[in-house]
Amino acid sequence: MQKIKLWFGVCRPYSLFVSASPVIAGLLAFGQVLDIPTAVVTLLCAMSLQVFSNLVNDYYDFVRGCDKAGRSGPQRPLAEGIVTEKQMRTACIIALSVALLLGAYLVCVGGWVILFVGVLSALFAWLYTATRFSLAYLGIADIICFLFYGPIASAGTVFLQCHEFSLVAFNAGCACGCIAVCVLASNNIRDIEDDRAVGKRTFPVRFGKIAALVGVALILLASVAFAVLGFGTLWLLVLLVPAVLLYVLLVKAEGKKYNKCLFRFVLLDAIYVVAFGLTLLL
Repeated sequence: MQKIKLWFGVCRPYSLFVSASPVIAGLLAFGQVLDIPTAVVTLLCAMSLQVFSNLVNDYYDFVRGCDKAGRSGPQRPLAEGIVTEKQMRTACIIALSVALLLGAYLVCVGGWVILFVGVLSALFAWLYTATRFSLAYLGIADIICFLFYGPIASAGTVFLQCHEFSLVAFNAGCACGCIAVCVLASNNIRDIEDDRAVGKRTFPVRFGKIAALVGVALILLASVAFAVLGFGTLWLLVLLVPAVLLYVLLVKAEGKKYNKCLFRFVLLDAIYVVAFGLTLLL
């Protein structure tokens, strides 16, 4: 039980709604679930790919010297010596294997389109921090984060249900993708100095904290706009309230307080999904 608890924590369960939200948002935008088993497998596959990405991120950030013991961000078991490099590599292989098995089922349902999306998803999950072409270290991870934790996941989910492209699901996914970028941004703003020291050229490192905060403000506005556009109802403008409140907390944050912002952005993602669900009842 102790080992299960340990590895459950290593997988960063607090972050997994980031991958679950666009899948759920896509189904809500579509308005129905025609194939429940496929919907469940889609959700599990998306989450397993995020677990794989999280583990790869932990491993390569440790190897590059970016994650160290006593860091201001959430504790990283590898950096703290709780798990070994060999154990982390094994965990990466297991997570990827689970994602591939689930993905194989989805390919049988959705064909070559899903195969293409799945291969890119697994590749970018690995390239997030792996190799010298790492997306995070090149500073372009935000774009991939938006696409694969947003419109690609939502539109792909609906495609698996009806084998057609859904613009409504795409827009709903864009709203979730924007929040995913905000989760990443709060993490990167917190780690500006540490990232600069190891050559991790994130957006805040390249352009500074103020530019990053302005970017987050624009992305939050875009998230609400996509929500309204996707579901065609102005009452979703109410999402501006939690978005603005959280943005104020981000602007005022220092040190470890950025961790609370990170968790709250994940919560904001959940609030969006709940709001999307309410549109079906109103």
